[in-house]
Amino acid sequence: MTEPTAKQIKTEKIYQQWGLTDEEYDLISEKILHRLPNYTETGLYSVMWSEHCSYKNSKKVLRKMPNHSDRVLAGPGEDAGILDIGDNQAVVFKAESHNHPSAVEPYQGAATGVGGIIRDIFSMGAQPIALMNSLKFGPLKDGKTKHLVNEVVAGIGGYGNCIGLPTIGGEISFEDCYEHNPLVNAMCIGLLNSTDFKHGKASGDKNLIVYVGAKTGRDGIHGATFASDEFTDTKNKQRSAVQVGNPFIEKLLMDACVEIIEQHSEWVLGIQDMGAAGLVSSTAEMASKAGSGLKLNLDRVPQRETGMTAYEMMLSESQERMVLCVKPEFVDDVLMFFRRFELDAVVIGEVTNDKQYRIYHHNELVTDIPVDSLTEDVPEYDRAEKQPQRMIDDKDFHFEPTISSLKETWLDMLKRPNIASKKHFYQTYDSQVKANTLVRPGSDAGVVRIRGTKKAIAVTNDSNSKYVYLNPYVGGQIAVMEAARNIVASGGLPIGITDCLNYGNPEDPEAFYELDKSVEGIASACEVVDTPVISGNVSLYNEYNEVAIYPSPMVGMVGLIDDIKKVTTSDFKQSQDLIYVLGQTDNDFNGSEIQMEQMKQLKGDLRPLDLNQEKLHQDLIRQAINQGLLKSCHDLSEGGLAVALSESAFENELGFEIETKLTSKQMFSETQSRFLVTVAPENQVAFEKIVQRDFELLGFVSSQNIFKITTADETVQIDGQTAKSSWKEAIACLMK
Repeated sequence: MTEPTAKQIKTEKIYQQWGLTDEEYDLISEKILHRLPNYTETGLYSVMWSEHCSYKNSKKVLRKMPNHSDRVLAGPGEDAGILDIGDNQAVVFKAESHNHPSAVEPYQGAATGVGGIIRDIFSMGAQPIALMNSLKFGPLKDGKTKHLVNEVVAGIGGYGNCIGLPTIGGEISFEDCYEHNPLVNAMCIGLLNSTDFKHGKASGDKNLIVYVGAKTGRDGIHGATFASDEFTDTKNKQRSAVQVGNPFIEKLLMDACVEIIEQHSEWVLGIQDMGAAGLVSSTAEMASKAGSGLKLNLDRVPQRETGMTAYEMMLSESQERMVLCVKPEFVDDVLMFFRRFELDAVVIGEVTNDKQYRIYHHNELVTDIPVDSLTEDVPEYDRAEKQPQRMIDDKDFHFEPTISSLKETWLDMLKRPNIASKKHFYQTYDSQVKANTLVRPGSDAGVVRIRGTKKAIAVTNDSNSKYVYLNPYVGGQIAVMEAARNIVASGGLPIGITDCLNYGNPEDPEAFYELDKSVEGIASACEVVDTPVISGNVSLYNEYNEVAIYPSPMVGMVGLIDDIKKVTTSDFKQSQDLIYVLGQTDNDFNGSEIQMEQMKQLKGDLRPLDLNQEKLHQDLIRQAINQGLLKSCHDLSEGGLAVALSESAFENELGFEIETKLTSKQMFSETQSRFLVTVAPENQVAFEKIVQRDFELLGFVSSQNIFKITTADETVQIDGQTAKSSWKEAIACLMK
């Protein structure tokens, strides 16, 4: 194919197909280059100026996030964030979305999402130790959605299992708005010695740029642009923009990168994953961060297809590739080291001190542009925002459920896909490989031990987008606080978060309002629980035929457990243990699962969240766990108290008998800031001395597998096996 000339690109406005606007193209040609960019150069700008790479619509919003604390060793701007956890150790983590690729090629889209986030961790020099994920789909009512779910789950399991990393938890939910635009967010956690991490920088004139890993193919070209576009009936099949992963190469690459940084740190000046926008983003960002320039020779790039053009090589998002910056005196050692792992390793360029980005192909200079123009000169937009009309119209609406039979409502709630057991999916994932997993999927947070210490890391993903849809600010706060409750309930101290911010078109004022206000909510909650946002990802334009998903910020939180003796799970342990709920229960049904069950739609507003009370309750629970007073602890979230009691009883097939002042309706209220805990009878006085007020002693755990509840309205009991079957088999039945 003959590439269009620079003049053709301008007159035929080919750049628009790649996501550049007329104004952006004019800025590049008239004020940055003072000439027309050629075909390759236009391609480079189009991917680097995409929302996925440049955050041009979201950067100003993201600056509202707190990202500092005494623990932060590396924050936003690196491949992953790093937090100090003492004893010369650090935890490294990041989450990333792979929504659009997963919509068109669910297996590869999800698998390469996992592969990409793992590379972000080991590119910092860290050993990956665990994976999490947050998935959202349409209702499980048709074959297309079931196929999509099966393939995404298989892709995640296939890649993670082959690498040998445990998937220790996550979440899956189902709503109509995700039918054509599923969300696939993956998170990886790693460990390293706090003095060993590497920056993604290419510094020092004449130092060399080394390409390592898999060969470059034509897969994933314009993946970053694709991720920054909307779906429509005629624009949802761009399979060429989806990468193809190979976990076996990734395992070799991971082992090699971790080992070279651990044992030969002096050889490597900088290292970066070739993620979104491939070779151009990794090399340009490394040079720009170091204030350097680069010369690249594409004839040296390992290729698995013939006749690739400069444009194709630079924009390819082929997987399992890394870029290193090394001193010339170590280059032979570096090349031999990677070849020992049977990986391609070649010098493809060198660092310059003129801040120009030059690319040669077939002995011709095909790109000569200022490197900062790809990364720093990207326009930042102030988008208009407007409160969605539904929030104004429905502000005073208060949903009240109708409970004609507490027993039937209770069982119906346990069957709801957003509440029912997700074991059907997560049994696909190996959650125990490497034998460090202390808490597997199913409890409030996954927990992995840190070998050689008594410490452990607790991790959770949380994203209740229904709340954010009704009130973005309060919904954003709830996302953080629910994550913190999950960490606290597991025995951990919340220390930091990563996020995936999944929203619609930011050029729509209502969608931008949802983004802006929810980020403000997230930021305010992070300040209260002292959890800096150290990494993350923005995924905008999640729309189908101009209908957006719910605003869906996913919060991935990490907590530190200083002694594995404090690890706490949600399941009841022993009969006669006392059952308490900490926190007041009100009539909070807007945005709840019971509203969706009975109204089939979301409507109304959320009450303001008292962040200080929430923090107080978390501190009280931590104090009780630290004193060894809790036998179990469970965050009250979707479905409320009736669901939480049932979930806690299922694992050990125990029962419970409680009597409460709450009404039958309030058994399904989703009031925030509550914990369900059990306490051994001999610790009753000590526990109540800690919590002092704002709690209710509900009853006790029973050895009989019977669930008995006496509310202010009635007394009902359910056979535990009946309840468990409703909860356990619901998803499997829907997937048939």
